[in-house]
Amino acid sequence: MFRNQYDNDVTVWSPQGRLHQLEYAMEAVKQGSAAVGIKSKTHAVLAALKRAPSELSSHQKKILAIDDHVGVSIAGLTADARSLSNFMRSECLNSRYAYDTPLPVSRLVAMLGSKSQIPTQRYGRRPFGVGLLVAGYDSMGPHIYQTCPSANYYDCKAMAIGARSQSARTYLERKLEEFPENSLNDLVKHALRSLRDTLPSEIELTTKNCSLGIVGKDQNFTIYDDDGVTDYLAMIEGEERAHPPPADEPAEAMEAQDDDTPAAGPADPTVGGPEVMDS
Repeated sequence: MFRNQYDNDVTVWSPQGRLHQLEYAMEAVKQGSAAVGIKSKTHAVLAALKRAPSELSSHQKKILAIDDHVGVSIAGLTADARSLSNFMRSECLNSRYAYDTPLPVSRLVAMLGSKSQIPTQRYGRRPFGVGLLVAGYDSMGPHIYQTCPSANYYDCKAMAIGARSQSARTYLERKLEEFPENSLNDLVKHALRSLRDTLPSEIELTTKNCSLGIVGKDQNFTIYDDDGVTDYLAMIEGEERAHPPPADEPAEAMEAQDDDTPAAGPADPTVGGPEVMDS
C-alpha cells in the first residue's frame, strides 16, 4: 500500500502519528519463520523453524549462541540478526574481561533495547527488521525475553514469534501453568508441540527444519541441530496436534517470504505497535 511521503524515512511521522518504516520492520518479523521460547524454574528452551531459500541450499540457522549462559532465536531479517548478535557477544565478552563474571541477561537485553532504539529516531537509519527471543540463565534463574524492532522488550514466561505464531501462543497459554514445574524433557516436548502447531497440517517437524537451544542450571547454552534433535522429536512422534492451523492461513503462506526478503507494508493500517503486545 502506497504511503505517500510518510514512509520514506523513519523520522517522518504520518498525520495519524505513526512511523510506517517501523511498522514495516515489525511486519518483517511477522513473516519470518516461527520461534518459540519456554522456561521452567531450572531451564530455558528455544525451538525454531529453519527455512531453505531453495532446494539447492541448506537451511538457515535460526538459533545463535551468544555466551555460555545465553542464546537467541530469530524471526525476520537474518542479516540484521547477525549484526545484533555480534553486538551482544561483544558486550558479554566485555563483562567477562572487566568484571570476570557473566553479564546478567536483563542487562544484556536492556543494552540491546538501547541499541535498537537508535535507528528508530535517527535520520538516515532504518529499524532492525528482526525480532529476538533471548534465553539465558544467571543468578536470578532462567529467562525468556522478547525484543522488537520498536526497541520494546518484554520478560516472558513463554513466547512465540514469527509466521503463524498465534497457533503456538494459543498452545502456550493453555499449558502455561505447567511450565514452572516441568522437567527438561517435558519442557522440550511442549516447545516442539507448540512449534509444530505453526506448520501447515501436511508438513511435519523433521531434523532438517527444526532447531533447539537449551540452557539451564549447570548447563551451558547448547544448540541441537540435524541429528541432535532426533531423540527429542521421537518424544512427540505420532501425537495429534492440539490446534490445527487456522483455515484462513493457507499452507503456502509459510513460504511466501524468505527471511532476507524486504517485507511489504502492512495491508491493515492498524498494524503497528499495539499488535506486538497481542501475545
